[in-house]
Amino acid sequence: MNGIVVDRDLCTRCGTCSTVCPSRIISAAGTADIPHVPIEAAARCNRCGHCEAFCPTGALSAGSDEGTGGAAAGGIDSDLLGRYIKSRRSVRHYTSDPVDRETIEEILDIARYAPSGMNLQPVQWLVVDDAGRVHEIARFTVDWMRSLAASGHPLGTYGAPLIAAWDAGIDRICLGAPHLLIAHIPAGPTGPTDAAIAMTHVDIVAPAFGVGTCWAGFVSMAAQTWKPLKDALPLPAGRTVAYAMMFGYPRYAVHRIPPRKAARISWWTAEGIEGGEP
Repeated sequence: MNGIVVDRDLCTRCGTCSTVCPSRIISAAGTADIPHVPIEAAARCNRCGHCEAFCPTGALSAGSDEGTGGAAAGGIDSDLLGRYIKSRRSVRHYTSDPVDRETIEEILDIARYAPSGMNLQPVQWLVVDDAGRVHEIARFTVDWMRSLAASGHPLGTYGAPLIAAWDAGIDRICLGAPHLLIAHIPAGPTGPTDAAIAMTHVDIVAPAFGVGTCWAGFVSMAAQTWKPLKDALPLPAGRTVAYAMMFGYPRYAVHRIPPRKAARISWWTAEGIEGGEP
């Protein structure tokens, strides 16, 4: 990136872009000059798009190769949003109907706007788009659990009923889901967190498309440590599984929001700690 592009006719020299820039590389506009990124600072731009997003007149472009091409949606009713998020459930029973590829791509297109460290956007996706392959991954995961039981690992005891169910023909690993979504990342300190944030975006967005999700924790752990499964997954070289998630169309609809524990909040003020547990 060589800098930002500013429309002189639309720019009001308000200074918002230089103020919101996380890297502090946009020089403030003067009475005659428009905001700009000095050549020596251009390499520090991480293409986050803050300057473009917060420009009140649409005068500025961050030089992205692509964008949504429109204004932000603005506010959303807080009560509606709250009820939508509270209604989110882990779906463990699916129909056999596959989710069409276009819908999956729409969900992942939204999820790519999840924040990431330094806007590196390291998360990529592997969509297991076949129920038979999902079942095979579940089998690899059960084999991993058997190895833990034989080694005396603490998870070995926990996995015993799951292994027994598998041997009885019941899949409690991937729950017979028609699809599995795998977030994979390169080695790096922020990658796992970035993947968790991106996968959470999928988890929140999917119900708006009528798709149910459930985090596949055992698959995630097995894919990170069990060589047979690692070798079986067709990931690009140098990348590793961060998280996995089952998804498909729910067999049952959600009708009510169940209770949860009250939020535990402490306030650290000038006078000290208020509220919360001691």
